[in-house]
Amino acid sequence: MDFGLVLQTDPPASQVISLMKRAERNGFRYGWTFDSAVLWQEPFVIYSQILANTRKLHVGPMVTNPGTRTWEVTASTFATLNDMYGNRTVCGIGRGDSAMRVAGRAPNTLARLGEAIEVIRDLAEGREALVDGKPLRIPWVKDGKLPVWMAAYGPKALALTGEKADGFILQLADPFLTEWMVKAVRQAATDAGRDPASVTICVAAPAYVTADDSSGALAHARDQCRWFGGMVGNHVADLVSRYGEHSGLVPDELTEYIKARQGYDYSHHGRAGNPSTDFVPDEIVDRFCLLGPAEAHIEKLRSLRGLGVDQFAVYAMHDAREAVIDAYGAQVIPALAG
Repeated sequence: MDFGLVLQTDPPASQVISLMKRAERNGFRYGWTFDSAVLWQEPFVIYSQILANTRKLHVGPMVTNPGTRTWEVTASTFATLNDMYGNRTVCGIGRGDSAMRVAGRAPNTLARLGEAIEVIRDLAEGREALVDGKPLRIPWVKDGKLPVWMAAYGPKALALTGEKADGFILQLADPFLTEWMVKAVRQAATDAGRDPASVTICVAAPAYVTADDSSGALAHARDQCRWFGGMVGNHVADLVSRYGEHSGLVPDELTEYIKARQGYDYSHHGRAGNPSTDFVPDEIVDRFCLLGPAEAHIEKLRSLRGLGVDQFAVYAMHDAREAVIDAYGAQVIPALAG
């Protein structure tokens, strides 16, 4: 199992770079950031410095979208980084929740996302693609390689992931839901004539390592990670509005907990103490995140690995970022990376 670190690009950028360097020293192989131009600093500028200050770390957005940047600009940016630092990028992509909504626009359609996946990958790898009906090729790209991993929850998005993406990003660490969604992606890949094993599976969720499993330690960890249930709840609310509350197309285990949800304030997006996430119960925090002593993290990650998860990406938006990086490097990664 590979490991990644996920950060927001809050200023100063030097701190983001420092944490990524710390992650590489501790055995993490991937460095991810949010991508929402209004809420945080521009990630692609920071990727260049992360790559310059690490040797093997692969970087990318979790996730970008096909609406806030033109596709040839996205492809050219990735291709430039790859040319400079040796094919060490991954394009995580989705419909664009915060990036589009904060700018006053609706998230992209799945049809647009599916087209963008192919165009961005083709252009970044030096092939010709149709952009707005016009054949286009970036002539200076040589030996480029850009895996495109798609974030998804709902049945149509999972199917699109299996049909077109090189990887699947699942932003929760619940084994039941992971098994359900990985099966859906792999079945879609099979139906599309692809090798289902060729789709990399990445689970991303907050991880908070405590000194023990006392009630006080776990309560603090839950409060530091409760924001994640609210973030996931945005996507779940979209699914409920599209498919209904008990459609059979989306597991009730995913949709039930948002009944008490009352809107969402993006100014606190992805942050500990988010007041828009009071509706998230402890049970959901425990299911979606990794909390407790390192041994509890190892046990849950072994379960996820058994379900086909290739990478676990740690959301480190809490008050113990350095501590969780170091704890994973000392205890968790050595137990699973082999």
